[in-house]
Amino acid sequence: MRKPLTAIVIATMAHLAVTAQPAPNPAPDTSVITKPDKSVTKHSIKVDGKVINYTATAGTLLLKNEKDESVALFGYTAYIKDGEGDVSHRPLTFAYNGGPGSSSIWLHMGALGPRRVVLNDPSPNPAPPHKLEDNENSIIDVTDLVMIDPVGTGLSHPIGKATNKDFWGVDQDIKSMSQFITQYVKEYDRWNSPKFLLGESYGTTRSAGIASYLHDNMGIQLNGVVLVSVALDIHQLTFQDDLSHVVYIPTYAATAWFHNKLVNKPADLEAFLKEARSFSQGEYATALQKGDALSDAEKAQVATKLSAYTGLSKEYWIKANLRVPEPAFTQELLRDEHQMVGRLDARYKGINQDLLSEFSNDDPQSTQISPPYISEFMSYYYGELKVNKNYSYHVSAYAAEGFKWDWHHAANGGDGFPTSPNTSVDLANVMSKNPNLKILVLNGYYDLATPFFGTEYTFDHMGLERKIRGNVTMKYYPAGHMMYIHTPSLIAFKKDVAAFIQDTSK
Repeated sequence: MRKPLTAIVIATMAHLAVTAQPAPNPAPDTSVITKPDKSVTKHSIKVDGKVINYTATAGTLLLKNEKDESVALFGYTAYIKDGEGDVSHRPLTFAYNGGPGSSSIWLHMGALGPRRVVLNDPSPNPAPPHKLEDNENSIIDVTDLVMIDPVGTGLSHPIGKATNKDFWGVDQDIKSMSQFITQYVKEYDRWNSPKFLLGESYGTTRSAGIASYLHDNMGIQLNGVVLVSVALDIHQLTFQDDLSHVVYIPTYAATAWFHNKLVNKPADLEAFLKEARSFSQGEYATALQKGDALSDAEKAQVATKLSAYTGLSKEYWIKANLRVPEPAFTQELLRDEHQMVGRLDARYKGINQDLLSEFSNDDPQSTQISPPYISEFMSYYYGELKVNKNYSYHVSAYAAEGFKWDWHHAANGGDGFPTSPNTSVDLANVMSKNPNLKILVLNGYYDLATPFFGTEYTFDHMGLERKIRGNVTMKYYPAGHMMYIHTPSLIAFKKDVAAFIQDTSK
């Protein structure tokens, strides 16, 4: 039941992007934009019953390195509330998605921005025309917002002597994104504004590093960091050892509960997941630690309980030696119905074209929401925001020639033995140096890309001093990786983020 290690690692990293499919864009043509350019438009929206007038700026900012050399044109879209005389009292939030290699369109058009793509969640979406509507749950009533597209995505690309390799890596990305934030703050005189980061998926990996880099190298102190669907410790997601299996069991349980695959389905999901957590870190983890010393009787006993929690048969768990990686689970749970479940959002179902396959090779959530997101964003970007149509916006960097990510992270051991990146050490560093820094962590119960129990494990093992452990707040939603595509969760998402920003801006 073990998928080849290389295949699992590659699949894991690829799926950390909000869309699992390569974007249908050509490789970036850096000859199109040779100097900073932007489109500035005026708009208004009603949020929470109040009219917000704002200015949208979409374009590029010239990025310079520490030698004052021009190295990139960085694409961004900013929404700034009009009429704020003293911006030192107006919060400023920098937001982005993950990948690595994903643009920011998902958070932009799903949760944060003033316009939102309407989806038929969690069912398949009809063919065009798709629908765009005012996002009454946008956060622009409480904070100015800058959506950032890393190099290789959006309009962002290297210039001068710089190359993509200078930006495509854990540390390279942290540095360039931090430099962009610093230069934006300088350009628009926002030094004294309360500042926040909001990243999703690999964007959380990035955020932990940026928070530390800004504090240590740029003298910029953040008020708060919002982590959406956390991927701080990449090792957890690779199924290279038993830890991955332990942290995934509660999400398997949530998925089985949602799809009614439990023999005796409990009425209370949260109580059921509390029980699943206890079993996974207790009896299940102990059984895995015994390895080949585990007796057949013990294995059968644990397999019986695994079946009760996950909806997979006892026999399947025994054949799998009690270890079922995520691609096997998504393929097996609904196999009898000729369907598979989503990875980014396990509420989604898709047609299973290969009933003999051991592992799923598709993500129904990603394939179902990507077309409406992409087409509506492009219509909005070039239409309402009036960006020059000669400029090509790249949804992801996966189609770019030579896209390859450098996973080395200096904070995890310098040039020693290679390890999966873990930026929880960066977050612990900056939280210790800035004990006023607050962290808001947002989790989806049905997220099989970054399971919530793994996130809890990460924060429980960061070695934080007791006096700053209370700076971390966890929130949970009955949805997946992009919890905001579920309208009730979007409403709660907005409420939680807005309250966090307001409370930590005082």
